[in-house]
Amino acid sequence: MKQNLAQIALVVHDYDEAIAFYTEKLHFTLIEDTPLSDTKRWVAVAPPGSEGCRLLLAKAASEEQRSRVGNQTGGRVFLFLHTDNFERDYQNLLRHGIRVVRPPSVETYGTVAVFEDLYGNLWDLIEPAGVKG
Repeated sequence: MKQNLAQIALVVHDYDEAIAFYTEKLHFTLIEDTPLSDTKRWVAVAPPGSEGCRLLLAKAASEEQRSRVGNQTGGRVFLFLHTDNFERDYQNLLRHGIRVVRPPSVETYGTVAVFEDLYGNLWDLIEPAGVKG
């Protein structure tokens, strides 16, 4: 049996502001932006060079969904972005004014820092041990 995660839904307030954040600040690629109705779109983004899981940017459609924007995991780190060059991508976060919650540290598994996306979801930026940038 072979399985893999294809997409993870990330609840957002607005499609266009989320697309702008992920493509302009994190340099993700816009994979798809397909209108499904007057109010709903199928929007997928992925990190550059990624062949794996994508983010499906899902606009909150109810008050309950809106209450989850930015806190889908109760304040825990939600997403883990691996990089082949920690310093390059960390400097990119700083250049774009992205809030770093925990500064870089070297751990047994690699170099890591925690940052917030535009809504407050927590991400780990990780250069795994043994990867040279």
